[in-house]
Amino acid sequence: MPINIPRNLPAKEILESERIFIMDDLRATAQDIRPLNIVILNLMPEKEKAETQLLRLLGNSPIQVNVTLLYPATHETKTTSKNHLDQFYSTFEQIKHKKFDGMIITGAPVEQLDFEDVDYWQELSMIMDWCHTNVTSTLHICWGAQAGLYHHFGIKKHPLTQKCSGIFSHTSIEEPIKLLRGFDDVFFSPHSRYTDVDLQQIEQHQGLKLLSYSEEAGVYLVMSTDEKFVFVTGHPEYDAQTLHEEYLRDVNKGIDIHVPQHYFPNNDPAKKPFKTWRSHANLLFINWLNYYVYQETPYYWR
Repeated sequence: MPINIPRNLPAKEILESERIFIMDDLRATAQDIRPLNIVILNLMPEKEKAETQLLRLLGNSPIQVNVTLLYPATHETKTTSKNHLDQFYSTFEQIKHKKFDGMIITGAPVEQLDFEDVDYWQELSMIMDWCHTNVTSTLHICWGAQAGLYHHFGIKKHPLTQKCSGIFSHTSIEEPIKLLRGFDDVFFSPHSRYTDVDLQQIEQHQGLKLLSYSEEAGVYLVMSTDEKFVFVTGHPEYDAQTLHEEYLRDVNKGIDIHVPQHYFPNNDPAKKPFKTWRSHANLLFINWLNYYVYQETPYYWR
């Protein structure tokens, strides 16, 4: 998918080296087509890495995509420069009058806090309410999925006895659904979180459909029955080295953390991990963009 991004966004050079089809503002304006407008609410601490990971997955379809990057104005980030935010990001106040075909709400390293204790929770709640009327489909990732399930459907999260970190196998449950078209019966995806949602609450909620589950990692993929909201409790967008970097970060902080499961060859952190979830991640994003954004969004928003 040709992604329309600012010409000097740092992710541009990385994506071009990987031959991801992107275009800058000048070329995009010359194309006489109706692009998809996708807004990414980036709650990750290392925003530039998250941008690259998500844009990579949005880049494999012939439809032009305009990407708007959003950050919570009520939170002061310490890991992304103000210059980067000022140059490439918008606030909700600046875009709330607009309509978007799709939205992605990322994960965030705040899962051990109660939702209401997160300093930007009120702003995030306003954004999630706004999605009902101003966004065709919203994809929630990791903590973003837990936040969305709690806000929209009252599904609470609960702490795990130890961090769920690693690459886990998942089973597809609702095979006929469009989001799972082309999925293998068993597929892999990274998880990295300290909390979980309850399987029974998901299965019993009339507004939700469980689509995929892992015996080790629990609930993975959930969709609202009106198919407007998608919730992914893992991190399919992660690069091959991301869990390794997180593991080293935690070790250096003195956190008592186990080696990510099913990740390093022979469970040895000195060995380079394989990326075993690339095809699943691409198919998940392609299906979401095609069936729930492109096929469902109006040509003219009113």
